[in-house]
Amino acid sequence: MSKIEVKVPDIGDFKGVPVIEILVKPGDAIKAEDPLIVLESDKATMEVPAPEAGVVSDLLVKVGDKVAEGSPILTLVAEGAASPTPAAPPPPAPEAKPEPVPVPAPEAGKPFNAMPILGLRAPRADFGDVFASPAVRRLARELDIDLTRVPATGDKGRITKEDVKAFLSGGKAAPAMAGAGIPEIPAIDFSKFGPVEEKPLSRIRKLSGPFLHRSWLNVPAVTHNDEADITDLEDFRKRLDDEGKKAKEPYRVSLLPFLIRASVAVLKQYPDVNSSLSPGKDSLIHKKYWHIGFACDTPEGLVVPVIRDADKKGVLELAHELGELSAKARAGKLTPAEMSGATFTISSLGGIGGTSFSPIVNAPEVAILGVVRSKMAPVWTGKEFVPRLMLPLSLSYDHRVIDGAAAARFARALCVVLEDIRRLSL
Repeated sequence: MSKIEVKVPDIGDFKGVPVIEILVKPGDAIKAEDPLIVLESDKATMEVPAPEAGVVSDLLVKVGDKVAEGSPILTLVAEGAASPTPAAPPPPAPEAKPEPVPVPAPEAGKPFNAMPILGLRAPRADFGDVFASPAVRRLARELDIDLTRVPATGDKGRITKEDVKAFLSGGKAAPAMAGAGIPEIPAIDFSKFGPVEEKPLSRIRKLSGPFLHRSWLNVPAVTHNDEADITDLEDFRKRLDDEGKKAKEPYRVSLLPFLIRASVAVLKQYPDVNSSLSPGKDSLIHKKYWHIGFACDTPEGLVVPVIRDADKKGVLELAHELGELSAKARAGKLTPAEMSGATFTISSLGGIGGTSFSPIVNAPEVAILGVVRSKMAPVWTGKEFVPRLMLPLSLSYDHRVIDGAAAARFARALCVVLEDIRRLSL
């Protein structure tokens, strides 16, 4: 009988990632790549696949356990080996649910003081043995809410984001000063006005929503618009794309690899755009690497895979990597490591349309480039109008780090590089 121990694979630098779902049980016959368990980091969820086919022998984790790379999760009897009769699992121990702890009313004349302006207080500890995901813990720290006092309504005593919000809206935590708290939108019974259907948000949207909201609240963002003449670039891109489609292993060449290469070239000229604010907000952390995130539309929602060391890759290599990461994103197979560490992000809606938009800065990055569909337009040469293919660009930036003049210079420099592809390396 060949029995192997299945461990958590490489999930990046994440430690103490909670197990939120177990998809198999002892005695189950599984195939290679079948999902075994689901983990939830503060960035995404991921399924741990089976390394090979076989029969599940023993589970070594349970929902709520925290794991890291190399943590054993189960034992597997390899396919073809005699399958042991699984021992009956022990009865679950009774689970104690936390009792709500009443919060005393404020003294007369004194306001509630439970929600500071974000960033002014040191973060809390990790709330000990409270059963909550990293995203919920982070939300609680930002709102200065003690999770040990929040009643849990999730499965097996798990505290959810809704529990934290309910605790906040119930008067247990209120703004420390005027303007720090944001009133909730009143709940409305829409069925009073006509037929309705309620569908749950996808897991990706549930995870990404709070991060987008946090960035929108914390970053004083401004958007600068410009246009690049990509007539010559598009002719060259089409030739490369035609060659790729005829290759032994076909691939596509979109505009995005050129945008990534051009962005890296200009980021090197403007290092502030490739930086982040320090935790104390009193200095800039300049990054000596260029990892470019790209927004990828999937059936479950938007995800942002990351091209690492984009400065060391040519257009064709980037085209291959973009295809591979996009396919993994649509299949829900991206790992947290493949969505971490970006220094600058590109969000392209060119395949859909539009004239411009204001992408949300993906904090702690300080800028993001938005791209929409190119269009033919008459351009004055000094003597006549000629038809040229113009690409609208929208650069959203953190005004604490980048001022308007610097943003305009960055965007114009990017347009200049795109307009002369000889500046790019294949």
